[in-house]
Amino acid sequence: MDKKTGEDFSGCPVTGGGMRSLLGRTNRDWWPDSLDLEILTQHGKTVDPRGDDFDYQAAFNTIDYKALKQDLTDLMTDSQEWWPADYGHYGPFFIRMAWHAAGTYRTGDGRGGASSGQQRFAPLNSWPDNGNLDKARRLLWPIKKKYGNQISWADLFILTGNVAIESMGGPVFGFGGGRSDVFEPETVYWGTEEQWVDEGVATRIDTDEGKALESPLAAIQMGLIYVNPEGPGGNPHDDEGMARDMRETFARMAMNDEETVALTAGGHAFGKAHGAKPADTFGRAPEGENLHTMGLGWLTDPEEIGKGHITTSGIEGAWTPNPTQWGNDYFRLLFKYDYELVQSPAGANQWQPIDPDPEDMAPDARDPSKKVPTMMTTADMALKRDPEYRKISERFRDDQAALDDAFARAWFKLCHRDMGPKVRYLGPEVPEEDLIWQDPVPAGSKPSDSAVDDFKSKVLDSGLSVSELVKAAWASASTYRNSDHRGGANGARVALEPQKGWAVNDPDELSKVLSKLDELRGDLSLADAIVLAGAAAIEKAAKDGGFDIAVDVTTGRGDTTQELTDAESFEPLEPLADGFRNYLKGKASVKTEDLLVDRAHLLGLSVPEMTVLVGGMRVLGANTGNAKHGVLTDKPGTLSNDFFVNLLEMGTVWEVVDESGDEEFVGKCRRKGDEKWRATRTDLVFGSNSQLRAVAEVYAEDGHEEKFVKDFVAAWTKVMDADRFDLTYEKYHA
Repeated sequence: MDKKTGEDFSGCPVTGGGMRSLLGRTNRDWWPDSLDLEILTQHGKTVDPRGDDFDYQAAFNTIDYKALKQDLTDLMTDSQEWWPADYGHYGPFFIRMAWHAAGTYRTGDGRGGASSGQQRFAPLNSWPDNGNLDKARRLLWPIKKKYGNQISWADLFILTGNVAIESMGGPVFGFGGGRSDVFEPETVYWGTEEQWVDEGVATRIDTDEGKALESPLAAIQMGLIYVNPEGPGGNPHDDEGMARDMRETFARMAMNDEETVALTAGGHAFGKAHGAKPADTFGRAPEGENLHTMGLGWLTDPEEIGKGHITTSGIEGAWTPNPTQWGNDYFRLLFKYDYELVQSPAGANQWQPIDPDPEDMAPDARDPSKKVPTMMTTADMALKRDPEYRKISERFRDDQAALDDAFARAWFKLCHRDMGPKVRYLGPEVPEEDLIWQDPVPAGSKPSDSAVDDFKSKVLDSGLSVSELVKAAWASASTYRNSDHRGGANGARVALEPQKGWAVNDPDELSKVLSKLDELRGDLSLADAIVLAGAAAIEKAAKDGGFDIAVDVTTGRGDTTQELTDAESFEPLEPLADGFRNYLKGKASVKTEDLLVDRAHLLGLSVPEMTVLVGGMRVLGANTGNAKHGVLTDKPGTLSNDFFVNLLEMGTVWEVVDESGDEEFVGKCRRKGDEKWRATRTDLVFGSNSQLRAVAEVYAEDGHEEKFVKDFVAAWTKVMDADRFDLTYEKYHA
């Protein structure tokens, strides 16, 4: 059940046979004739032309940052004939590009956002809401070409947005670089719809029918970044629904009401919307266009472009009379006038001020000698019509300094929310201030080897079991998401709300373990103590199995506090399924093994790493609730390959436990018929799926017992240290 929406977990969108796919409709579904390169990426072949040894962060640190910003500033007013700038200034266009690059981020799974330059690839490059941003990226190409590997597209998108704001007198809080590009579309579930928003698809929320926005989605309709600006499903008269959609989708993207108002007003202080002609007068999106268009889409007659006949959203006009100058005209006009509903030349619903004064008219985008009416969208009108939004809007109308600060901070958050800890930010404009949404963790200190050894000895003599210690360490570290680099063991947030109360963590048992570790840790941070205790337990379990191996997790973690933890923003990190602990909170409408794969992806694990971790966790007794499912060994607590050996041996016949549907299974002796084991789908998939079975067989083979132990320890250590950016980024801040 989603705590915010009340939605049942059965809506979780992960890959599942004949059920809903992790991807919804894939790029091949939308564009079946597009060139398929997957055959060239099989067997781990990289698509990155820079090579595995390329260090983007080091390259970024060598850039002439001042020269780059000057080149971007010059570009703002260097209008190109092939795509002329509105009002002679590309600033508003580039703000939209940056906003839409970052605005796909959602808190549900941390996916989306600007951190890898995904706007270059399908489906994002062809979403209706991203119409004509292909031209913005082409305008930037000469600068990207000039600076090469020193600036990624991902960083360039955001920095260009910042420079655009600055060039028009707007406030900027700062910029952090270090986003490294990828070279293929990332696996992200964008929804199941078979039509884009501009083809009449209704909103994903229906209050009357009790329909909540499906987790982890944030946008209200397929192909949108946020909401339909014309109103829910295009209805301009649904004031309550418009505010509801805005509040929900911005919350799913980590923004509160004040940030929502500031971003909307600040973004719409600049530029115009484009709806000069009906949508059927321009071509297809980039991914579906003809080869000779060279990756451009939404094309019109070239002779029409210079005349301003551009259609993007279908809405037409500027919000303010000064579209390339920062100020408070947006709120001034919003509250000064009554507005009437009109249709744009493209047929879109929008609102126009009644009898505007001449000085409140906007210049024509191509002919500054002409004046045209300003406009507001239905989404803009919600800032006046919704009581809570109105209070904030009136405050910003009357306090320019408050708006300046709120917009600058909200824009910075929008553009950096998916970058993870502040230590990952690079460049001369990183703000000094620590912000709570950056999940700050005070610096820790590295303990001596003798202190570590002494602590491990105490832990093993404490009476705490291998199972308890392994579970506590996994609960702490496995919250990490490589999508937005949140979570992980650093900070010991597993001892704070909300994590300490999550059902998957067995709160009572966890509390007992943490209390004992706190008692024993001495000068060690609690974060280090939790991870080291897990390492000690695994070393003991391996030794009991006949292998002497060190679990070399890093130390030097810090402990954060409840005051430095935004508890509400951590709620989406709660695992409603964790196959590594054989945990499932309620029945899902997708297969539980698919939930395991999704979780492994967020942890950054490979197929062998996922496989060996599951096998090891089972024999170590690390299931939530200490359930026996999948503990396919007669010596639990010993690190052995028994899970794979017993899963694959042919003396066991597996049957569905009747009352479970197909979630729980009993393994019976083929010859005698008596029960031997219990297991879940997440266990049996390693014997039934051909690819996973191939990996499992390696770990079950005679002579591979030591390989299993070594591989498990390597994968375990990877998870424990996944968030140690304080160590991996030290050299970039030297």
